[in-house]
Amino acid sequence: MPSIDVCFSPALLPLYDLTGKIAVAVDVLRATSSMVTALANGVTHIAPVSELEACLAYRNQGYLVAAERDGIKADGFDLGNSPFHYLDDDYTGRLLAITTTNGTQAIRQSRTADEVLIGAFLNVGAVAEYVRRAGKDVVVVCAGWKGLFNLEDTLFAGALAERLQGDFALNNDATLAAFHLYQAAKPDMLGFLSKSSHVQRLERLHILKDTEFCLQEDTYTVVPVLKGDFLVPTE
Repeated sequence: MPSIDVCFSPALLPLYDLTGKIAVAVDVLRATSSMVTALANGVTHIAPVSELEACLAYRNQGYLVAAERDGIKADGFDLGNSPFHYLDDDYTGRLLAITTTNGTQAIRQSRTADEVLIGAFLNVGAVAEYVRRAGKDVVVVCAGWKGLFNLEDTLFAGALAERLQGDFALNNDATLAAFHLYQAAKPDMLGFLSKSSHVQRLERLHILKDTEFCLQEDTYTVVPVLKGDFLVPTE
């Protein structure tokens, strides 16, 4: 039986062997939620990049460029890191390059896995179905916050573990911790996260609506996968 494990921060990835496994990179608030929303609403593919300058350079190739640092849209970019930015217009056929404080780093650092998928509460059911069909060990790579643990990405790992129980072994301590945290949080996710550092950070920026949107489960069926340097929908 395959297993699901959880890496609470990309800083811990050197302790994990991703060879032969599927990595599910997650940054619930808000990078991976925005990526899933973008692809679900017409964006053809996404280039996740680490640095602002590298992201901005994609504009010369006809890309929309999006950037966030410390929760705020970076100056000089078309879009920021809110999923609502990808609902406000028709992006059918558009290309997107994006860089964020945490999420794009987690994606790029997971590349030693057989496949890198993008997870969010918005597509958690579709991710669960994809990895169930693949039948490989899974490691959820939580983006965290600047190398530190965060609660919302861990809750996603617990939600995914719940969807996979019975078909995947949940016998890693990190997985069990995430699973039980999600059980406690599930009746009132927003309330459970209300004192968490990033939710409070977003509240100070007056974008609580983003948090509420990103905590919705199974809004989309798209599962982004990293192909070379680009995220595209799985076939």
